[in-house]
Amino acid sequence: MTRQTIETVSVVGGGVVGLCVAVAAVERGLKVTLFERAGEPGPASCSWWAGGMLAPWCEGESAEEPVVRLGAQALSWWGERVEGVEFNGSLVVAQARDAGELRRFARLTSDFETIPAERIDELEPDLAGRFREALYFAGEGHLSPRRALVSLVARLKALGADLRFGQEMRPEDAPGDAVVDCRGLGARDALQGLRGVKGEMLMLRCTDVSLSRPVRLLHPRIPLYVVPRGEGVFMVGATMIESDERNRISARAMMELLGSAYQLHPAFAEAEILEIGVDVRPAFADNLPRLVPDGRVLRANGTYRHGFLLAPALGEQAAGLLLDPASNPEFLHGHSRQRRAG
Repeated sequence: MTRQTIETVSVVGGGVVGLCVAVAAVERGLKVTLFERAGEPGPASCSWWAGGMLAPWCEGESAEEPVVRLGAQALSWWGERVEGVEFNGSLVVAQARDAGELRRFARLTSDFETIPAERIDELEPDLAGRFREALYFAGEGHLSPRRALVSLVARLKALGADLRFGQEMRPEDAPGDAVVDCRGLGARDALQGLRGVKGEMLMLRCTDVSLSRPVRLLHPRIPLYVVPRGEGVFMVGATMIESDERNRISARAMMELLGSAYQLHPAFAEAEILEIGVDVRPAFADNLPRLVPDGRVLRANGTYRHGFLLAPALGEQAAGLLLDPASNPEFLHGHSRQRRAG
């Protein structure tokens, strides 16, 4: 980034990263114009299909350390800015034959309590008698991504941001003292090493099951999570496939997701399939986000499967860099790699 004083900023891309960048910039007093080629938040956005789990300690099972540390900060960030964030914790379970998976998960994570069947029954009565023990991450939360995206748009409007939905804009052509490119996979023309990771999910209605928090069912082949959306609706996901294909769900994925949901509770066998979601997450080789300065343009990208968990930190770091080009935020390209190497 150049060292001139930044007062006006364009944000290109209206997914969760673009909206969080815009919010962080507006809250710091910058004048923001956001461009999104699609309409207001909807199915065209990868963020629309997210799980919305604010589960940093669970993610520590496979994610880098910054995901846990910065993801924990996202809990309060979201809670202070959008309505409907639930802070009921999350539950990790496994069938008796997969008890080894539960022990492995416990070794790789933190900030949980191992609870017996009786405690599971208290937390989630509809799972009574189904699991011998579980890991309870009491500090975690979840939100509805769709409701959160709409809430961020409303917040930006209230703070005076200029939101231009349905208008395509090349980052290089956008107005303002600086531009933040938040186009996700659409930025591959400018970011080397950005790849797509396909995710598939289902929205089910099953009024015979009630859950108060996200539940992860561990399985050696495809771990599953079920996130309650209220009124008997559940998000079931999600696969991770190294592919840019975003137009169809595979038969295997459909069977795995439905089969795993049935293992969690047999009533899901009679569930109504409301939606099938397929989209591609942008990621770099280390599966961590990056801020990449490119003249007047700052590229913010690569949140992988941690969009709602890491977008607040990425947005705050991007806004901080705009105001102080001499700063060295953690996700600044080069800084992160040196930090991990140390």
